[in-house]
Amino acid sequence: MSKKFPKQFYYFLAAFFILNVIQSSFTELIFDEAYYWYYSQNMAWGYFDHPPMVALLIKISSLFFNGELGVRFMSCVLSSANLIVLWLLVDNPKKNQYIPHFFLLAFSMTLLNAYGFFTLPDTPLLFFTSCFLLAYKHFLKKSDWSTAIVLGILMACLMYSKYHAVLVILFVLLSNLKLVKNKYAWASVLIALLCYAPHFYWLYANDYVSIKYHLYERPNDAYQFEKYTLGFFVNLISIFGFTFPFVYYALFKTKSTDLFKRALLFLTYGVIIFFFISSFNRRVQTQWIIVICIPLVVIVYNFMLQHKTSLKWIIRLGLVNAVLILYLRAGLVYQPLLFNFYYESHGNKEWVNKIRQEVGDIPVVFENSYRNAPMYEFYSNGIPSFSLNNIMYRKNQYSIDDSEERVRGKKVAYISKYTNKGTFSFTKANGQTYSGKYISNFNSYRKLECVLDADKISLNKEDYSLKVVNPYDFDIDLSKLKFSIAYLDHYKNTMNLKPVHPRTSEPNVTVLKAKDTVDYNIKIPFPKNENVGYIRVVISENNLYSGLNGKPIPLE
Repeated sequence: MSKKFPKQFYYFLAAFFILNVIQSSFTELIFDEAYYWYYSQNMAWGYFDHPPMVALLIKISSLFFNGELGVRFMSCVLSSANLIVLWLLVDNPKKNQYIPHFFLLAFSMTLLNAYGFFTLPDTPLLFFTSCFLLAYKHFLKKSDWSTAIVLGILMACLMYSKYHAVLVILFVLLSNLKLVKNKYAWASVLIALLCYAPHFYWLYANDYVSIKYHLYERPNDAYQFEKYTLGFFVNLISIFGFTFPFVYYALFKTKSTDLFKRALLFLTYGVIIFFFISSFNRRVQTQWIIVICIPLVVIVYNFMLQHKTSLKWIIRLGLVNAVLILYLRAGLVYQPLLFNFYYESHGNKEWVNKIRQEVGDIPVVFENSYRNAPMYEFYSNGIPSFSLNNIMYRKNQYSIDDSEERVRGKKVAYISKYTNKGTFSFTKANGQTYSGKYISNFNSYRKLECVLDADKISLNKEDYSLKVVNPYDFDIDLSKLKFSIAYLDHYKNTMNLKPVHPRTSEPNVTVLKAKDTVDYNIKIPFPKNENVGYIRVVISENNLYSGLNGKPIPLE
């Protein structure tokens, strides 16, 4: 063990861990972290946007600490453990002589550094990618039942972290197609599927809501080279900072001399090519490609040990990266260091306290903000909050859980950035202003579902049948519901609404009973705007803005 981990390694590892714990304790949450903290308040086998691993990490962290560290502690643990696994992936006999260089290389990778303390789905994804590669490395040396079981469990852990993990598994498989003839490889797959079965069942029980959203319902924009493809290449540079020329030079010069190195290369090139192709369809977010940092730490570190010139330049530029990163990390805590730039970690306690002083302990409903709602609940010490999602926004975890019931029938503070009318207002650190008003008896029915009897809307047909499904355990007065047709562009962004007046097939029906359905006949006015690509039937209840009740249906 001492040969694998010299004392100097432990010193650097301890410093890395302590730095991240301190950073975690003094940096306010970012919005995604608050959202995932909200996940963890009701543990489940899945959530609207992601599998449950990130929620599990936060739940475990909360057992040891309160506040921000109660969200991030396990990220500090996993990021340190990740460095241990990465070290084990390197076989070069010279590595013990270059321990500071290893830590500097990893520390200088911007997002790999950030996920050392932020708790996001990519945090466990990075860790389990390293573990998966280490298990695969052993599997190549010795295929048996024990390695097959470990490999299968790690594949499941990968998939429980983030759906992008399928790319890690796929490209490693493609690097060694002989695995299809290996019974232990098949055993690993079966074990992984068995371990992942609870999430499959959750998807089934929730009508595959995550899959449908990510693949079909997510709004997009028209292709822009600067925003999409050029932006993708900017991301490839930004994740490595000033060292990027030498990182990609090392990748280009590294050859496939064995199956494990082949797997590292396939994983790196595979992810890059996959998201390059994706960039012609949608904007590729920087964190989507972060997984390439894991194989590249191994590839670049090995290359550094064999090429002194690259070693010298990567260390020089890595030091520049490290200094800038440390400065920016300090700026996450103390905003004046960043001058006029306000990041998500700035001012959240302040705006939450402003609202709390105004509204007291009553629940708060945020219009179209799955970001503000959990942030408010976190920093207000658990005052219930809810994101009321309308047709101008998107579905999220608040669309499928029971959070609506926590505010139903209560006096609430209703807060929106879309209106200037209200009894109070507040401004966030970034200058964004929100207005608020009080609603004495709040009632929303955002889970009402509109099901149209058509896969496409025809130019030659105006009359359609519509079913309105009530999933609630209480009756709803139909007079409280107002219907509209939402016209969406070809990228599923809402353009405008047109009120419609469907008629029930049974005229005497005035109530939509609990767990029941009402049939309507509806006339859909054909849009005059030629840019319309989809329509959606939506409902406004109790004079609230229309929700996301029907799925987008394409025009013929």
